[in-house]
Amino acid sequence: MSKSERQAFGLRILNNSNKDIKRLRKETGMPNIHGNKFWKSSLLLMDYLSAYPPENIRDNSTKKTGKKRPIRVLEVGCGWGLAAIFCAKEFGATVTGLDADETVFPYFVHHAEINGVEVETWQCRYEKVRKLDLEAFDIVIAADICFWDEMVSPLYKLVRRAQQAGGVRVVITDPGRPTFTEMAERCVDKLGAFLEPWSAPHPHNMSGWVLDLDPAAK
Repeated sequence: MSKSERQAFGLRILNNSNKDIKRLRKETGMPNIHGNKFWKSSLLLMDYLSAYPPENIRDNSTKKTGKKRPIRVLEVGCGWGLAAIFCAKEFGATVTGLDADETVFPYFVHHAEINGVEVETWQCRYEKVRKLDLEAFDIVIAADICFWDEMVSPLYKLVRRAQQAGGVRVVITDPGRPTFTEMAERCVDKLGAFLEPWSAPHPHNMSGWVLDLDPAAK
């Protein structure tokens, strides 16, 4: 394996020094809203979902056959989208990466290609995502997306809309920023979410917090 990439949870993850990343930066420009690299809280998210995986769904569209359809995953503030790619590869999920900055999508799509999965992209700010939009998904995931004070309320409201959409699980990881803690504790108090410390052991050596709002756990 090249020194300009790593492997984690069955995925190839390119470093900023990788020639493909350098090429994309030259062709498409540098992402603007902290989408300039792979953020390690995604490793927490992958590790947590490995322990508490989303399940494929049996709904009206599959009732006659008895088969379950793939889960539908939305990664919010996806950046390079490795957590969504992990869900596609590990669980056979159909995945969409949402980000306010469309310049992250070439990095997301390229990582999907080298990991042998297909992804969809959606350029949108998460405060603009409606309850109706969320009804098209089974689980909303995110990592490292509550880093400014002004993000606390919009992100809480997004989680609340997901709960109102019915049956939509939300899992968000973070290293433990005060802004994330404020948002997460609000979700615990008002929405009945779970908040717990989580560590991804060696060789990842990452620790932080997981917020999980799972309708099936009630």
